[in-house]
Amino acid sequence: MTGANGSPESVPELVAALTTAEKLSLVRGDYPGRGERGVPVAGYLPPVERLGIGPLRLADGPLGVRSGEATAFPATLALGATFDPSLASTFGRAVGAEARAKGIDVLLAPGCNLVRVPQCGRAFEYYGEDPHHSGQFAAATVRGIQSQGVVATPKHYVANTQEHSRVTASAELSERALRELYLRAFETAVTEADAGAVMAAYNRVNGTHATSHERLLTDLLRGEFGFEGPVVSDWWAVNDGLAAAQAGLDLEMPGVGVAHLAAMSGGPNLLHELRARWPDRLYPERLLGRLIAYAGRPGGIPEPSGSLFARSLPAALGSDTVRSRLDEMVRRVLSLHRRVGALPGESRREADPDRATHRDLARRLAVRGTVLLRNEGVLPLDPGASVALLGPAIESATTGGGGSSAVTPSRAVSPATGVRERAVGPVTVEPGHPPVGENSLTGALFDRRSPGEPTVNVAAVQNAAASVDTAVVVVNDDAGEFSDRETLALPGAQDRLVRAVAETAAQTVVVLQTAGAVEMPWLDAVDAVLELWYPGQEGGRALASVLYGDVAPGGRLPVTFADPADYPTTDPGRYPGVEGDHGYPEVHHTEGLFVGYRYLDEQGLDPLFPFGHGLGYTTVAYESATAALDGDRSVQVTVENTGERAGREVLQVYVQPPQNNVVRPPRELAGFRSVELAAGERRTVAVPLDDRTFTRYNEGVGDWVLDPGRYTLAVGRSARATPLEVTVDAASVRR
Repeated sequence: MTGANGSPESVPELVAALTTAEKLSLVRGDYPGRGERGVPVAGYLPPVERLGIGPLRLADGPLGVRSGEATAFPATLALGATFDPSLASTFGRAVGAEARAKGIDVLLAPGCNLVRVPQCGRAFEYYGEDPHHSGQFAAATVRGIQSQGVVATPKHYVANTQEHSRVTASAELSERALRELYLRAFETAVTEADAGAVMAAYNRVNGTHATSHERLLTDLLRGEFGFEGPVVSDWWAVNDGLAAAQAGLDLEMPGVGVAHLAAMSGGPNLLHELRARWPDRLYPERLLGRLIAYAGRPGGIPEPSGSLFARSLPAALGSDTVRSRLDEMVRRVLSLHRRVGALPGESRREADPDRATHRDLARRLAVRGTVLLRNEGVLPLDPGASVALLGPAIESATTGGGGSSAVTPSRAVSPATGVRERAVGPVTVEPGHPPVGENSLTGALFDRRSPGEPTVNVAAVQNAAASVDTAVVVVNDDAGEFSDRETLALPGAQDRLVRAVAETAAQTVVVLQTAGAVEMPWLDAVDAVLELWYPGQEGGRALASVLYGDVAPGGRLPVTFADPADYPTTDPGRYPGVEGDHGYPEVHHTEGLFVGYRYLDEQGLDPLFPFGHGLGYTTVAYESATAALDGDRSVQVTVENTGERAGREVLQVYVQPPQNNVVRPPRELAGFRSVELAAGERRTVAVPLDDRTFTRYNEGVGDWVLDPGRYTLAVGRSARATPLEVTVDAASVRR
């Protein structure tokens, strides 16, 4: 079938009409230049004008569109902390609309890796440590993005759980751990949300690079999960062009060197900044590539070079198998064009997003993701009371971490601005500590961090704290792509700062703006602790609305906060890995299924704050629970708001396996639901259960199996607070 102008219309016809050179141009990126709205993009596929095939533009997008100015939404981990996938859909629609308005066709988001290593530099880009929870959020985000005519790209497939040695390391893990933990979010994004593309990671999996892993890319992703779109490489992640193509990689990105990096950045122009600092020097691609790779740091990227597909595929096209594979690669890439309206006779969707609405959404997401960890009757504050704002993070907005997820907002609200806008009583501002470093690409290259060991102006902060009703200390960490946090301690002298304030203040509230779990050696000395994660551009207003009780904090922990010694990855063989016999680091996942709360449960260890934990400004009583296993599985939970104000509760259901000889975690999250309850309201709420609630993956038979016996469904507000239980027999569970 051909169009009115005689050009092919169907994808098979287009593939047949393309020349070999044109096919090769469609399976690797080119110099991106700028998007159709004049904004920078991360990747670009050129058009085939002869056949009416339009270009494709790709941009980073986990926390918002990284292309010029855009709304800086809260971190993905903050979104996961809402325990409300409907908010992920709303976020996806907003970021998809902004991408569409900028002429972006493909968003490199969401991040679907599990937080296995608590100090992972990109933990803030992921939803949390539980596979079911992460899968629900991944699918919801994908659906939201793709509803706007933009393709979502779940990443980084698969088992990319650390930045240290991410390019060379091999994740050594069992088939069962792979299936039950690390594949789940990707599988859900594909099978339940029809993700249009998937990005393959840098790391190896059991010795084979993810970009060349035929079993992961072809057998599982395509054959078993039914994925029909293209697999895209992470930037410069291809190790062997021909092997990657034959294994199932379809699109090599970016397929060029690094001269275009200036166009990739939504913030400072790296190349221009280099030239401005050293105008007499030349910056060939190899040198710039080494700078980008942080002079060989373990968490960098491979030395950026040209296309390995371009080097290896043309010479191999004498093989019928390779020619057929190239046609399949082109067909899968053209499925992106089909989705976004870039094929002959089609047109891209128009979008004109309301940025004011998106700012409101950013604030709402930050509030809903804020976790009240501790409250000794201090919060909410009286708006008329006097407040001292202290700490290095009070005068600037924490919009995100460093690396490819960084977003450049047109405006951002600091904690000081947000509190000043809301407070009625006097507000004193005293940082008392130099700013914590800037973990961005240019910041790392030019070492913009505070020189020397930071010190606390103890006299200044104690004087400020002693003169007010409440001291609010806002602290932060410094995480981002390319490197993991060295420890879970707050960087600089911030722990000393908190202690100094707590020694003097009548009431001390600590506000954490962190990439994940942190140590709290001062916990018993303070009155309240709020975890904001990286709250985005409206974080200051979100903080103020929570502090003063305009809205209650709605978040629950999507990761476990524990003593650093109690995480499974304290073993060097498990993290950062050990040098193997083949010349690359091996990261041994010998903890198996026991990641996060599962590990602490199995070891009988008490967390600092458990998975799912979060307080509110009211009290909720759990009254009864029953299981409905016919049709749509759910647990019916009756709860009552016994307080005097409205509040939000996250109902959580955990499955406990039968007592047998099969190795399983003591409990696993099976379902959750966030509900708003008016003061005094009593409701019965259905908490849907995951389809795999009662099953496990059996490596011997290569399938999911249901073991006989009695299962307990524990219901409550966290992994360690489950006052209700329902027992069911395997015979009553219909698969």
